[in-house]
Amino acid sequence: MSKKGRISGVVYSTDPNFKYQSNEQPQPETLPPAKQDLKIWLVKLGGNKVVTTVRGFIGTDGDLSDLGKQLKAACGAGGSVKDEEILIQGDHRDKVLAWLTGKGYGAKKAGG
Repeated sequence: MSKKGRISGVVYSTDPNFKYQSNEQPQPETLPPAKQDLKIWLVKLGGNKVVTTVRGFIGTDGDLSDLGKQLKAACGAGGSVKDEEILIQGDHRDKVLAWLTGKGYGAKKAGG
């Protein structure tokens, strides 16, 4: 079972009226693209590797994953979606910024 679906603290109860409570937080509703305030970062990893990171998306995990897939396809690069961030292998800040603003998202470069 994934960590999100776990019920912490209770393993078994003999009380017939006991109700299990999940620790899962409700996900926020996805904001429309014009109300998103996305930041595009360049993160340098060890071994001369760089990753373009998109942060600040407000919405469901499914919508974030879909946006990540579209950005990876637009850049022609690999990547992943972790910890509410979209990671794209390589320096694709200009492509990502152009694609996001073209789709109506509020986005800008951040960092040094």
